[in-house]
Amino acid sequence: MRAVIQRVKTARCVIDGRTHSEIGRGLAVLLGVRRGDSDEDAACLAGKIAHLRIFPDEKSQFQRSVLDAGGEALVISQFTLHADVAKGRRPSFDGAEKSGMANARYEEFVKRLRSEGVPVKTGVFGAMMDIELTNEGPVTLLCDSEKLK
Repeated sequence: MRAVIQRVKTARCVIDGRTHSEIGRGLAVLLGVRRGDSDEDAACLAGKIAHLRIFPDEKSQFQRSVLDAGGEALVISQFTLHADVAKGRRPSFDGAEKSGMANARYEEFVKRLRSEGVPVKTGVFGAMMDIELTNEGPVTLLCDSEKLK
């Protein structure tokens, strides 16, 4: 599993011109599921993200997690995070998990992040979504479950 994590002031998911979900201060998490990812990947990544200290303390240093900061998360499925652009001009998505299994892993990740204590809102798996956010910092990190094991 691969996640792009952005510290945000606000974020929202818009589908067909209507707000589906939105959060205040917290994390926007774009989540890509790779072929072969497991529930262990979901648990590992959720634990890392919930406790990642990327919010400032009184001295403006990275000392607080989303939990410490009282933030929430907006989790959006994004299979394009596993695109391979090495050959040709069109990305290959062979590394991304098939839709049914990817949705199950996405839901498992959301469940695990909630079980860590993070309030989570989501997009709609497989939907065409517009994601609007105000990146605070900016702070943007890439986290891969393969590197956490």
